[in-house]
Amino acid sequence: MELGPIREKIDVLDRQLVELINQRLTLAAEIGKIKRSTGGEIYVPEREDAVFRKVSGQNNGPIKHDALRAIYREIMSAAIALEKPLMIAYLGPEASNTHAAAMKKFGASVDYHAMATIADIFTAVEKGEADHAVIPIENSTEGSVRETLDSFVESDLKIVGQIYLEITHALVSQAPLDKITHVYSKDQALAQCRLWLNRHLPHAQLVEASSTSRAVQIAKDDPTAAAVAGELAAAHYGVPVQAKNIQDKADNTTRFFVLGRKAAGSVGGGKDVTSLLVSLGDEAASHSGALLKMLMPLAERGVNLSKIESRPSKKRPWDYFFFLDVSGHYEDAAMKAALAELRASCPMVKWLGSYPAAT
Repeated sequence: MELGPIREKIDVLDRQLVELINQRLTLAAEIGKIKRSTGGEIYVPEREDAVFRKVSGQNNGPIKHDALRAIYREIMSAAIALEKPLMIAYLGPEASNTHAAAMKKFGASVDYHAMATIADIFTAVEKGEADHAVIPIENSTEGSVRETLDSFVESDLKIVGQIYLEITHALVSQAPLDKITHVYSKDQALAQCRLWLNRHLPHAQLVEASSTSRAVQIAKDDPTAAAVAGELAAAHYGVPVQAKNIQDKADNTTRFFVLGRKAAGSVGGGKDVTSLLVSLGDEAASHSGALLKMLMPLAERGVNLSKIESRPSKKRPWDYFFFLDVSGHYEDAAMKAALAELRASCPMVKWLGSYPAAT
């Protein structure tokens, strides 16, 4: 078969696709006008999740679901940009893992703003300088990001979404391995590559940097320094990669939260996750089984616990907050009943947000 007729058919389909995409974006712009007139949120996580689930359910191939989602991610990103310019804050500098996660979530058509610290990110969204933010919450190898957990204690921001991003690290430097004296990176990145670094660079000093991207900037200016970072950051700042895939575990994944000033609605169908912050107060120290007592109102109503982690309250010695991820939405009847019982016995039960489960 000749290529010409096949290419002509593709050209016809391309024209149709462009026309249909523009029709879709025109309708999205109309929705944007209605949202602006009524004070509605431009980014609606539950609607985004519903679209992804719908198009995946309609997909009969040969395109893979991840590829189809990536295409629709950019279509929806363009639609959001037509509805209203959206500013997304993230832990920078550019080309950090958090930047990559933000791009995966919001696409190329919105505006991004790199922030130096997680505390700065919370402040930017609280003050309205950014519409939403993306922050790291935990890594499959090294656990939770302490700064993020602690920031929720005083903040009224809500978690409205989550992103999972597979993390691969590279050793980035202008020098060969035997000339490297210092290795810079975020504390979690250094920890995720601890075995490789001990084996290949036992002579080098490990130094914490504010982000993986900042570490690459240091390595660019210091010929004896190296950075643990992603290849995206290495390419962005023009620093050679000396070794690839240096993370200690192949399935190294980081989970990120999307923050907003308003809570997300329910996806329904058991496809929501709710995050809570609970304090037992004096009961934790004075009564055995206090933690079990805290969890019983959830268990008795079939609310599944998927994560629990304690952090010092920093208010007095041996006083802790507990961060919980549970199944369901804050507005679900079972959840409301469980939290009402919890509030009767716990000095603090704080709702951090409900958001779509990973799809």
